[in-house]
Amino acid sequence: MREITVTDYPRLIEIWESAVRNTHDFLKEEDFAYYKKQLPGYFPHVTLSGFEQEGILVGFAGVAEGNLEMLFVDNNYRSTGIGKKLIEYAISHLQVTKVDVNEQNNQAVGFYRHMGFNILNRSEQDGEGKEYPVLHMQL
Repeated sequence: MREITVTDYPRLIEIWESAVRNTHDFLKEEDFAYYKKQLPGYFPHVTLSGFEQEGILVGFAGVAEGNLEMLFVDNNYRSTGIGKKLIEYAISHLQVTKVDVNEQNNQAVGFYRHMGFNILNRSEQDGEGKEYPVLHMQL
């Protein structure tokens, strides 16, 4: 695990795009573009941790006040245990106990359940007020 610096932001956006394009098939194209534009503005508000493989940043997590705000792994490195390492680090070092996840992202919901999170409640809209239901999960 390593800290993320501002110079890593372009790579974080690449990782995000690779991950979201392959896991968020429910996302409308205009909403994808909207979130991609907003993404850099979120980075300064979370504690970012990155995971490197062979010297390449391939995944990252962002945490704020015990809530896992973001966890993305480059699609070329998915299903290799990186997400698990990132969440375990976030739980043990950054006191993560909660995560909000798109209800339509079945892989993510299953992953967080596997990692010990349970659904507390549900919101009809995401944090931006868009029509993507969100599950609020907690350890």
